[in-house]
Amino acid sequence: MFHYVKVVLGVLLGIVVFMFLDYSLPSKNTVRITNTYNRLTSITSSNAMFYAAEDTGTVENASGQRDVRFFETVRPNGKVYVYRNEDTGWIWPPYFKYDSANLHAEATNLRSTSADPQWVSITSYGWRIPWLTAYPNAISIDTLAGPDERPRNWGAMVICLVLLVFLALFWRMWAQFRERTIDPVVDQVDQAWDRVEDGADAARDHISTSTAGAQGRFRRWLDSFKGKPRK
Repeated sequence: MFHYVKVVLGVLLGIVVFMFLDYSLPSKNTVRITNTYNRLTSITSSNAMFYAAEDTGTVENASGQRDVRFFETVRPNGKVYVYRNEDTGWIWPPYFKYDSANLHAEATNLRSTSADPQWVSITSYGWRIPWLTAYPNAISIDTLAGPDERPRNWGAMVICLVLLVFLALFWRMWAQFRERTIDPVVDQVDQAWDRVEDGADAARDHISTSTAGAQGRFRRWLDSFKGKPRK
């Protein structure tokens, strides 16, 4: 039973780590910008975690609305995708973005139509969740030669490599700590438990022997009243 609990907890931890990295790591998408605009957006308790903090320079009014910049884009397959454009400040993830106004001007300058497309690669983080009014936050824009160009996401690759190195070091340190500290204690506990079980078994055997002897003597005593000879 304990083995299955460990497996379930391990799977849940893996899902949480994957979702955390999927949200936080930068992603690149090839798109064509069709429109840029500002819009009053309602920030509620259910979606506040997907927007920048108030201390990054964006201010909410009394009704919980915030003036947020947006990019409307189209991917090469024709699907539309919307990005928000907010400063990140010093909050997580640590992109330290303070140039949302310049990025908005750059995106506006790169708008194009299907007749004369200008393809760009937008680096962003976050998720698009329509029912929570959540949008990925654009970090940077790079121009491309065409819709088939797919720049490598070096940022995410380097971060994942660094995380794997730290994970390997942590796993090695944990293995050494377990070998030197935890395993000896566990062995001592196992040995102490074995001694307790051996003592309990010996006590049970002694009690069983004593009980059997007492029962035999009691039967012989009863048989003496019935006129049966003692054995």
